[in-house]
Amino acid sequence: MVCEPDETDLDIHIPAVMLPKDAGVSLENMLLNNTSVSVQLYSPRRPVVDIAEVFLWLMAVCTILIASYWSAWSAREAAIEHDKLLKDASDEHEDTKGRSFGGVVEISVTLAILFVVVASCFLVLLYKLMSDWFIELLVVLFGIGGAEGLQTCLVAILSRVFKSAGQSFVKLPFLGAVSHLTLAVTPFCITFAAVWAVYRNVSFAWIGQDILGIALIVTVLQIVRLPNLKVATVLLSCAFLYDIFWVFISKYIFHESVMIVVARGDKSGEDGIPMLLKIPRMFDPWGGYSIIGFGDILLPGLLVVFSLRYDWLAKKTLRAGYFLWAIFAYGLGLLVTYVALNLMDGHGQPALLYIVPFTLGTFLMLGLKRGDLKVLWTRGEPERPCMHYQLHANEAEELSQDR
Repeated sequence: MVCEPDETDLDIHIPAVMLPKDAGVSLENMLLNNTSVSVQLYSPRRPVVDIAEVFLWLMAVCTILIASYWSAWSAREAAIEHDKLLKDASDEHEDTKGRSFGGVVEISVTLAILFVVVASCFLVLLYKLMSDWFIELLVVLFGIGGAEGLQTCLVAILSRVFKSAGQSFVKLPFLGAVSHLTLAVTPFCITFAAVWAVYRNVSFAWIGQDILGIALIVTVLQIVRLPNLKVATVLLSCAFLYDIFWVFISKYIFHESVMIVVARGDKSGEDGIPMLLKIPRMFDPWGGYSIIGFGDILLPGLLVVFSLRYDWLAKKTLRAGYFLWAIFAYGLGLLVTYVALNLMDGHGQPALLYIVPFTLGTFLMLGLKRGDLKVLWTRGEPERPCMHYQLHANEAEELSQDR
């Protein structure tokens, strides 16, 4: 066909067909094998709501529930142990303010801002260096973190059953004292992560990725804590702006949404980066996965975990506390995210755009209404009397009565 130099209105009709990845691979293999292929084109309608989104919603909410109760239980046990030490150490003055328990990292305002800056730099790095070798590196890092998280969760669960194995230790070079239970569980966790990494492209590999991801999220929410509502507000506000910028505004700078490109792994040939929870879309004829990023669970999860920890230390009931409202607000915010995702015909949405106003806004308004906002904003835990001074006061009262 020859076109005239000045001809612009060409009567050319080239149909473009979009296929699921697995269908495209099957078609390519048949063509390479010189197999006769007949194709019938049709455009099936996608379901308004896929059951995968429901399961993903339940997975995210249940992950935060598990982490919340684990963290609150640990905080209450630490507080009880702290009070016992104060009772025993009647000759030593201790300050209850500013204490930190072993194995716990508290976020400061500076760290909250720095986290968002570092996350932005890392996201740009992922975008620029997205390739097969870089995905392999992320898989290795995720496998290490997932194995560590799985080991932490399994040891915490099994130590309730095998108490003697969890309380007996052996000294190892470079590692120090390690429990026998940890030694028994670690090989399984490493093997599980390694098997997932090797077979991560098979159809059911998402199950292993979700198990490792949930274990990692629960472990992080157990270790990292918000000290008060002030830090929570700074962290979630920065994350709110971060999500909006890299999903919506970045396309005007990079000509495409950086967050969406990285999440889908468009430039790597993979189904996406491993730092996601995902479930295959079960009733969608186009296939694919419903996904949620770790940050959409971790960052608001820190606030939900903080709410239950406060309730337990303040000895509030579930109805009178903040946790029930916080977890409900998170679930509602995530639900609105999926509604917006379907209304926008599947175009990526920043989940924190909806989740942060629901969770943080609910917490701030409820604290203001109940008169707890000042304590939540500054101390982050209820006022608790110092048992040491109570002990001395009781002794002084008894002496005065004897006299």
